[in-house]
Amino acid sequence: MLTVLDAGILTTIQDTGRWGYQAYGVPVSGAMDIGALRAANQLVHNPLDEAAIEIHSPIVLQTDAPHLIALTGADARLRVNERALPMWMSVFVRAGSIIEIAPTRAGWMYLAIHGGIDVPRVLGSKSTCLRGAFGGLEGRALRAGDVIRIGAPTLGDLSAAAGHSIAAPVYRDEVRIVLGPHDDWFAPEAIAALTREEFIVTESADRMGYRLRGVTLARTRAGEMISCGVPLGAIQVPPDGQPIVLMADHQTTGGYPIIATIVSEDVAHLAQRAPGEIVRFRIIDTETQINK
Repeated sequence: MLTVLDAGILTTIQDTGRWGYQAYGVPVSGAMDIGALRAANQLVHNPLDEAAIEIHSPIVLQTDAPHLIALTGADARLRVNERALPMWMSVFVRAGSIIEIAPTRAGWMYLAIHGGIDVPRVLGSKSTCLRGAFGGLEGRALRAGDVIRIGAPTLGDLSAAAGHSIAAPVYRDEVRIVLGPHDDWFAPEAIAALTREEFIVTESADRMGYRLRGVTLARTRAGEMISCGVPLGAIQVPPDGQPIVLMADHQTTGGYPIIATIVSEDVAHLAQRAPGEIVRFRIIDTETQINK
């Protein structure tokens, strides 16, 4: 088990998401950076879709048994019993150890533990849906005093499995997009501005969506469209012309036109941008993958 001594802010249990229920209004949820989650699980010999602890601010945990852990995602300081240890590497921790994780910049980190996190699956997933108050640990963010149960280990010698590493990815400020499905709501000048100009991630950025600030993306149509299904990475444009990118906890339907959608592999690059940092968009052709 792990005992939470300091839960930080917005620390939740997430896996790769709750798929197949959007038609019923259930968000997918899941990790903001799926690649980092899978890498952490790989390092500790878990199934790649196993749940991990998603971290967005400093936290402190204590172990009651030996564990094999790995921390991935945005840059952070990892300390075990006041000893600095690297991210993106499997680490053996003894019983009674104090694990401290402190982000060095805004972003999302993933702490995986060999054996996985022992919480019930809800609709096939362990992910926490905060707005629905289900999944994870009682459907909420972690609190000081929480006890996180860990599944039974499958490795005989945890210490022998430590020391393996994976190269950390380079998170880019440029993300690839596919136009549509509502790009016909916008003038060619707005489409050109979307890829020519830089946008800033605002403080209004959370697991549901990232509001961006930049050039106004003017519509050519008045009024609002009929609500439709919306995917992860959809770039919605409300009447003020400032885009909103839908993230892991996004609603299942929306009424703002979607000028473009971020390629699924690149959603993590946006997720790991901090407020005040820039993001740039590049249109690709879905069949040829050649830049337009």
